[in-house]
This record gives sequence, C-alpha cells and structure tokens, in this order.
Amino acid sequence: MRKTRKVVVIGAGPGGLAAAILLARSGVEVTVLEKRSTVGGRTSTIEREGFKFDTGPTFFLYPRVLREIFAAAGRDLDAEVPMKRLDPQYRLVFGAGGELLATPNLERMEQAIAALCPRDAPGFWRFFADNRNKLERFLPFLENPFDSWRDLAKLQMLRMLPLLRPWSSLDSDLRKYFSDERIRLGFSFQSKYLGMSPFTCPSLFSILSFLEYEHGVFHPIGGCGAVTQAMARVAQDLGVKILLEEAVESMTFDGRRATGVKTASRTLKTDAVVVNADFAEAMRRMVPNSLRRKWTDERIDAKQFSCSTFMMYLGIEGSYKDLDHHTIYLAKNYQQNLRDIEREHMLSDDPSFYVQNACATDKTLAPRGCSTLYVLAPVTHQTANVDWEGQKAEFRKTVLRQLAKVGINDLEERIRFEKVVTPNEWQSEYALHRGATFSMAHSLRQMLHLRPHNRFEDLDGVYLVGGGTHPGSGLPVIFESARITSRLLLEDLNVQPKWAEEPAMQPAPMYEAAS
Repeated sequence: MRKTRKVVVIGAGPGGLAAAILLARSGVEVTVLEKRSTVGGRTSTIEREGFKFDTGPTFFLYPRVLREIFAAAGRDLDAEVPMKRLDPQYRLVFGAGGELLATPNLERMEQAIAALCPRDAPGFWRFFADNRNKLERFLPFLENPFDSWRDLAKLQMLRMLPLLRPWSSLDSDLRKYFSDERIRLGFSFQSKYLGMSPFTCPSLFSILSFLEYEHGVFHPIGGCGAVTQAMARVAQDLGVKILLEEAVESMTFDGRRATGVKTASRTLKTDAVVVNADFAEAMRRMVPNSLRRKWTDERIDAKQFSCSTFMMYLGIEGSYKDLDHHTIYLAKNYQQNLRDIEREHMLSDDPSFYVQNACATDKTLAPRGCSTLYVLAPVTHQTANVDWEGQKAEFRKTVLRQLAKVGINDLEERIRFEKVVTPNEWQSEYALHRGATFSMAHSLRQMLHLRPHNRFEDLDGVYLVGGGTHPGSGLPVIFESARITSRLLLEDLNVQPKWAEEPAMQPAPMYEAAS
C-alpha cells in the first residue's frame, strides 16, 4: 500500500484552514502550525473582559466558496455558523456632504442614489447589469492558477479585454455610470479591501461592490472569527492536527525541495509545505535568500505594498442606538487622504475611517448593558515618515474627534476596554511585512501571474495560500486560493481531490435579514 502523504500548513488563517480541510478530505495527513494561541490569523476574535471583537475582516461576503468547501467535508456552513444578511449593508457619510444608506433592495438603492444625484440613478442599473456579466465571465479566471504570461494570452482572456479594460482605473470605469464623485466613492471604496486607491486600482475590481449587492453582506453570529473557529472544528474532525503557539523558524531543504519545517521544539518531515503566513515575511524568515531565484529579498523590497490600518477595539458602556452596524466616513478631500497614505506616507488631519457597531445585530459580543465599537482608519504602512511610538497618542485623539462626524459623541468617558493596533503591532504581533495589512498591492504589475504563484515557482514542494498569492486579498478569494493551491498540490502528489466528486451545489439558502 502507498504510504499516506504528509503536508504541513504554516499558519492557521482562513486560507490555511481551508487548504487543510480540502487536503484532509482527500486523504492527506495534515498538520497545521500556528504561532499564536488561537486560530484565524487576522480573521480571529479578540476576547477581553467580556467583549469580543473581530481582529481584521468584519464584512463576510460571497459565502458560496466557503459553503462549497464545507460541503466537500460533508458539513453545512449555514448550520455551523449562523449568519444574518444586513439591510442596510452600511451607511456612507461623505465629508463633502450627504449620506448614502446602501441597501440590497435595488429599488430603494436607486432612490437613495437619486436623492444625492438624480441624473445618476439610471446608471445604477447599467452598472449592475454590466458587472453581473463581468463577474460571470471573469470568475473562471479567478478559480484557476496563473503561472505565466501565456495564461493571459489565452483566447478567452483576450476576448475579455474590452470588458475588463485593464488600462482603466476603477474610478475612471465608474464614470460611465455616475457623474457625482460621492456616488463613485460609494461603489469604489471597496478597493480598500485590497489596500488600494480607486484612482489607481484596476477597473476589474468594480465587481467588489457588485458582489455586495448581488450576494449580500453578512454578519456571522459571534463575528468573522466564528467562521475560522468553525473551520478549525471541521478540520480537526477530518483528522487535521492543529498545533498552537508553535512558530515555524525555518524550512528544511534537499536542494530546492522542501523536506520539512522546524520549530523551537520539533522538526516535522513532510511531502509538501503550504505557506499561509504573510508571504514577504515568511520567505525572508524561513527560506535562505540563496534558494530563491525570483523572489529574493531584494525583489520583495522593490515591490509595492498595500496600506496599513490604525485600529481601535473599544468596549463601551451603553450603546449608540442610532449607529448602523457598518458606517464608513469618506474624507472631504478623499484623494488627498489617499495621497497622504500611498505617496506622501504621512498621517492625515482629516482621515477617512470605518466603524463597526456589531452589537446592533449581535448581542453576544458584549456584557449586558455594554457594546463594542471597532474603529479602523487606513494609514500608510511602516515608513520613516511616521514614528508610531511618538505619534500614536495624538492620532488616537484625531480619530476620536473624527467619530463625532458620524454621531459618536461623549465616547472617551464611556470606554471600559481599549486596545489600539498600529502598523508596528501588525508587523510585530502578526508578522506582516511593513505592517501592510493587505500584503502586496493589487496593481496590474502585481496581479495574476505577476503575484507569487500558488505552486511557488522558486521552490519544489512549497505552495502558497492567502492574500499574497493569486487571486489576492479578501476572504472569498483567499478561500479560492486554497482550492487552487490544494488542487495543484494533490496533482503533484498524484492524489485525487475528493471534493471534485461532490455533487453540484444547490442554490444558496435564504437568510434572515438584520434591520
């Protein structure tokens, strides 16, 4: 009998857990090594003094991919993680004036757009129709690996160029539908999910806002961290070993082939390694530079990295009853705010920000009589221009003042718990290169075959999942990266993917709406 193949997954983030499920379902012996004391990576839960916060992602979008991964393991995502579809999805407050309450009810959404700019309302329907077509036609390319420019030259891809318009920015593309800059921002701020500006982000990513309206914005009960907790349970039920507080120090090699990984307490031999850690940091820390022909330290340093985030996790007394579940404030001079982040690498006086009032939907996240606020302000990644040790306190005051612009007043005196995270902590605690929370930026020169490959091209037996590889950042595409990578790895080990035998998925179930 052929021996059971062994795979080590470095990192118990969503991509690593999804890959572990798929590999274990196919009969592979999987061990996941996680340096932190809990699973989930940035999609984990911070629990302090009875308060619970999502660490990173708070929007759960396009559950189809994860639903199919759970189905491959014989489980039902919707039973494992109850969710509520939000309506409204979020409230947008424009520093330039006006508000937009985004709703998945398309007729009401058209009316909301008309209230801001009547002539832009008809453009919403054209945007919707065009992006439904764009997503449908581009989805197969997001579900398959890109190993070279030859994949771009395939006839199907070339036929899509007039639709994708890769030479156009997201903002430029939206001008076909909306004349009012505020409306365009309402359909392009999602580029921040990739750590990019809508004025430089490729037009392909108009599908991000479309996904929200077509497929919903969900809140998993318990937060997005409840999703990765459920993934860990499913993985362990399939026999996956998850070792926490087990930081990988290095990989072992025979020539360029990975043969195992080393931690402070053990060496694990393996047939393949799946890297779910931040790509740039993992390569620099775990693999000798001399072994990497393409992705050397020098090459990595020359890459463009995404923005970072300034975070405030606040447990407060009472609640803000008029505050929506998700609220986004877009600075009056949004373009200048983005220049401060991406070009000048400095802190803004009028920063944009996002605040989640999750207890408006989910009372399980705070003690009785209290609630949580999750506050995020996009900022530059680590740079010599910002001394976070010296500037953190003042920027905290700036952000607290900004919150009054969405109706959050008298906050300081109501805070019962507070945790602040800057790019320094993203680097030190989560090992994100330069504290860049969205990995390498998703510019045209860093997409598809120009990102590190799912089957890592510099080493044999090493595979990548997560936001640093194809297709990119954001939970739905990270889950897709796990499927792509798992297929490639199993193909190389000559193991049949068991989930390929699963029947086609049934239509998505209906969800209870949270108003």
